Amino acid sequence: MSDYKTIHGTTIKNYSTDPDNPIEGQVWFDETAYALQYQIPNVTAAGTWRTGGNLNQARRYLGGAGTQTAGLAIGGYQPGQPNSGNLAQTEEYNGISWSESGDLSTGRYNASGIGTQTAALAAGGHPPYYNNTEEYNGSSWTAGGDLNTGRMGHAGNFGSQTAGIMAGGFVPPGETGTDIVESYNGSAWTEVNDLNAARGYAGGSNQSPSTDGVIFGGGTAPMNGNLKNETETWNGTSWTEVANLNSGRWSLGGGGTSSTSAVGFGGAPYSGKTEQWNGTAWSEQNDLAAGRNYLSGCGTTSAALAFAGEPGPGASPTTSTEEWTTDVPIGAWATGTAMNTGRRTLGGDGTYLSALAFGGEVAPPAPSHKDETESWNGSSWTELNNLNTARKLMASAGGPASATAALCVGGEAPITASNESWNGSAWTEVGDLNSARSQFSGAGTTSAAIAFGGEAPGGVTAINESWNGSAWTEVGDLNTARQAHAGAGIVSTAVLAFAGAPSVAKTESWNGSAWTELNDVNTSRSFFSGAGVPTGALAMGQPAITEDWNGTSWVEVADLNTGRDGMAGAGATSTNAIIFGGAQPGQTTVEDWSGTSVVNKTLNTS
Repeated sequence: MSDYKTIHGTTIKNYSTDPDNPIEGQVWFDETAYALQYQIPNVTAAGTWRTGGNLNQARRYLGGAGTQTAGLAIGGYQPGQPNSGNLAQTEEYNGISWSESGDLSTGRYNASGIGTQTAALAAGGHPPYYNNTEEYNGSSWTAGGDLNTGRMGHAGNFGSQTAGIMAGGFVPPGETGTDIVESYNGSAWTEVNDLNAARGYAGGSNQSPSTDGVIFGGGTAPMNGNLKNETETWNGTSWTEVANLNSGRWSLGGGGTSSTSAVGFGGAPYSGKTEQWNGTAWSEQNDLAAGRNYLSGCGTTSAALAFAGEPGPGASPTTSTEEWTTDVPIGAWATGTAMNTGRRTLGGDGTYLSALAFGGEVAPPAPSHKDETESWNGSSWTELNNLNTARKLMASAGGPASATAALCVGGEAPITASNESWNGSAWTEVGDLNSARSQFSGAGTTSAAIAFGGEAPGGVTAINESWNGSAWTEVGDLNTARQAHAGAGIVSTAVLAFAGAPSVAKTESWNGSAWTELNDVNTSRSFFSGAGVPTGALAMGQPAITEDWNGTSWVEVADLNTGRDGMAGAGATSTNAIIFGGAQPGQTTVEDWSGTSVVNKTLNTS
């Protein structure tokens, strides 16, 4: 993303008061206050949950490790699956979606997960009360040292693959809660000082070191009558009882980085409650969107994951993932380096650091189609080879790699079915659409894309076509025909379509085979732009309105600095995006979205 230094240089300017529209990174001298001033991100301390990518395998009683952007889901239980429902499946989270990785050697549930996505432990579990440990290297599991006491039950745990703590759990007979604590050194487990309160199904500070952690909640048999709210901190030698949770519960998820920084969420009885620990007391925060038992979690106090679990009595396990974030950016747009060629109704794709702009038209009074192509490197634009056919109102696809691999699909020259592929240096004509159209949207890559909706010679259409790298095939239509709409998605099997003309506010999600209607945008509009993925997207412009999609609903956030229509956008997330071009004013105008606004601070020069 462009910064203030790149755009304006390093000279510090004098102002009688603060500048009218400062941006993040700017420093100036306030002559009235006689002080150097600067900008920092403006955030809210309140924490919020938002929808993340779903697991591939629904499950409950699973283990978890890692962080919000590098999480690990380990084993679990799903009725009806092989091995009597005991799962060996491992999945990795990249901050957007889950992907399957190497299976456990032994399918199990109620195991404890410790460590990171590339160096984790799976210890204990059921059935029966396993004492074996497996070590994960980022792709596969191998045997580690056995526990001294076999057990199961999501005991509080934290540390690393070579220095881990497993506290409590359930032991036979009768699933009795235990106070046993064991420490792992990379090859063997050693018993250390016991908990003060025996328990299983506790939460823990997932990212704490083995010498400074906290566990909380849990229960003892019978579980429905012995919910625990006790909290204990570990100093590497002993446990200390500290302030209780506000709400006693078991089978909850947790994250944190130390004995003074943790977050606990969910748990029985089907709770969505979230509490944050500051070393002294627990404070209630915003609830999970979906309360659940037997879930797992990982991450830190400010950036955690909650995933899987059982959402209600008798309900099937879920694939749902939610992301917890504190210090949430309030959001603002910053003006960046202008394009070389001003235009509107152009094509664009990529990320906020690597984007491609192509085609479009210049504004009246002398409109003409453009074939120019430019690439964005995060700070400036470079002119590249032109399209073979000048056009406007096209669809585009390319995902994060669009600067080196993109599609320019259809458009008006007049309305065409022509399709061109970009290889990083030149455009090549490839297979035509089945239905010529313009004013539509696309998503995916040069080898797997979709193009949906638009204006055809017969009028507004709901047609959706799928590209396999050589040919287009008609697949499931949109539920609502529309044109001049926006889309979000970086793969062809997970796409969001929203708004458009005539007077469409509807949002639809594509799963690779069908479209599903979701909640409407707050402001119906057309000839605007989108960025992100189905679980987190932006609707940008027309005139200046920005809306943020959290996977469930749209919320209005900070407006563009320059209202306009007919612009293009790029961004693989809803927190980092760029828009460029558009109708007058500001055909060359570029704006960056970082998910942050700014406040003025005084630079201490003493």
